[in-house]
Amino acid sequence: MFLSSVLITTTTLYSLCQSQPLTTADVKGKAVFTLGQILNSNTTTKPPAQRLLQVYQKYAKAGASAPSPVRKAAASATVAASVAASPELSDVSYLCPVTVGGKTLNLNFDTGSADLWVYSNLQPSSQRSGHAYYNSNNANLMAGYSWDITYGDGSGASGKVFADKVVVGSATATSQAVEAATSVSSDMISDIESDGILGLAFSSVNTVSPNQQKNFFDTVKPQLATPVFTADLKKGAPGSYDFGYIDSAKYTGSITYVNLSTTGGFWQFSAGGYAIGSGSKVSKTYSCVADTGTSLLLLPSDVVNAYYKQVKGAVYSNYQGGWVFSCNTKLPTFTAIIGSKPFIVPGTYMNYANLGNNMCFGGMQADTGIGFSILGDVFLKSQFVVFSQAAAKPQIGFAAKKL
Repeated sequence: MFLSSVLITTTTLYSLCQSQPLTTADVKGKAVFTLGQILNSNTTTKPPAQRLLQVYQKYAKAGASAPSPVRKAAASATVAASVAASPELSDVSYLCPVTVGGKTLNLNFDTGSADLWVYSNLQPSSQRSGHAYYNSNNANLMAGYSWDITYGDGSGASGKVFADKVVVGSATATSQAVEAATSVSSDMISDIESDGILGLAFSSVNTVSPNQQKNFFDTVKPQLATPVFTADLKKGAPGSYDFGYIDSAKYTGSITYVNLSTTGGFWQFSAGGYAIGSGSKVSKTYSCVADTGTSLLLLPSDVVNAYYKQVKGAVYSNYQGGWVFSCNTKLPTFTAIIGSKPFIVPGTYMNYANLGNNMCFGGMQADTGIGFSILGDVFLKSQFVVFSQAAAKPQIGFAAKKL
């Protein structure tokens, strides 16, 4: 386990935003900590088309509708179709340890949702197979409260809500809303990558009824030295999340901050253009959501088409539901222009999954039917990312990783 907490020292204090300098008085007695990811030994490999369909399901309530080729490819795909899991397997199997009601669960930290839901003892034992699960026996039931996450294809999870102690690093929520599953659909049960999700989108998209509940970050913000968390995700290796501070050892240069459009409840902002390989910048405004819970990079179709025109032999496969290419093809870099600054994704990150027969599935696919672009882990693993509520309005920041 790569789990550690650090105490406040004056050497960790510096300006998080240009207008938000920290002082010793600001952080005295408050928490900062690092939470490292761990490798999940129970990971099974889903075909890429099913991963892609999951993105549409996730954003169904925001109006996302999966294109027909994606739906058909996901329906016909089987786990056996993913003959070689590399590099996908190493990039979807990292989780974070969280103590929920005294039990350590490995959860997916997801900036694209705002629910803290977990597998629980309220489910039939057959649904809990392969998972660690939450025991609600000694918890405080929130009578009359429930949660229900239903996706466009009818899959999902639902259950009861409890107020219980949740510990992440050195931050403790003594009465956090814990959404304990009573039922999980069969396709989700087969996906044993995690024991649940810790949502880090804005609490306005929390699904608890009759009254929405705060996500974990909102609950513990008063405990933190500053209301910020960062993601330092890595390709093929465990990454980490920092809460309450920004670790200058993890990035180089300056952090570029942009304001958010939070009306949808997501870490959503506008990018100003792109570049492919050594090509010139193309000016284009497109709305993006930074989503640690999505593996792929989903962009406007004209951007995706322009990218794969630079990839020898790349074709759109209706059978696979996305762009594919020969696995030994050298892929160009992709550069997103954010806040007028370039942020580069190495070409090797675009090789998402080996489909067998020397064919690979692209890490960049079209966002058709979603309504906005998704900067998932293919992009986020190439950058140091700051999710900040330290300024008057929420911001997201990007910086080059310190290698």
